[in-house]
Amino acid sequence: MTRLTRLPAVSAAALALGLMVAPAVQALDLSNMTADERAAFGAEVRAYLLENPEVILEAVNKLEQQQAADEAARDDALVTENLTALHDDGFSWVGGNPDGDITLVEFMDYRCGYCRRAAPEVEQLVSGDGNIRLIIKEFPILGEASVLTSRFAIATRLVAGDDAYKDVHDALITLSGEPNEGTLRRLAEGLDLDADAILARMSDPEIARQLQDTRALAQQLAISGTPTFVLGDELLRGYLPADQMEIMVADIREKRS
Repeated sequence: MTRLTRLPAVSAAALALGLMVAPAVQALDLSNMTADERAAFGAEVRAYLLENPEVILEAVNKLEQQQAADEAARDDALVTENLTALHDDGFSWVGGNPDGDITLVEFMDYRCGYCRRAAPEVEQLVSGDGNIRLIIKEFPILGEASVLTSRFAIATRLVAGDDAYKDVHDALITLSGEPNEGTLRRLAEGLDLDADAILARMSDPEIARQLQDTRALAQQLAISGTPTFVLGDELLRGYLPADQMEIMVADIREKRS
């Protein structure tokens, strides 16, 4: 994912034209121009753009930079407004170092290919750093299989606790094939967990409430895809490799010092 969307050529040309015309409008009343004068003025602008096409790229780059800055500012405001729900909702699993100086929140879906790709990167970052608090937000958005696996993971935590949840989380993120009751039962039994108790707990209204609250939070943050991270107070939309997140962690700590 990326914050920027490249403008089509027509829009870029129109933008460049607008940037050029704006100063001229202060000196000329275009509304009082004759048709011939407007045609001549337009021809001059066109000729300038043809002779100086780099102006279009400059204008596009400037607009993209402004759009990125505006979007980042909006995301920062959204994180600030929802920080309590992000860091302390009362039900999301917390791992890594619970007393870490930096919190990493991940909205994830077990059936999401990029979440699966990100999983070892997140593990590398958290275990290698040793001072990061990790919060997992169960955000199943890719259909019934996603909902099924999230319900199973949350039910495991309700039945068997945090350590069992982490084991199941790690197993589900690499689970091949479509999950069903049989595969989930075998997964639980392979981890020496009470499969019957976990499967029975999956219909608990508390699980539905947790998933609903997380979905509502995602809507507040304008999150529509996975994985989405909140690192410190910065919203990161999409997959990021561990080395990039390590750089961001170092930057956060440097700014605080």
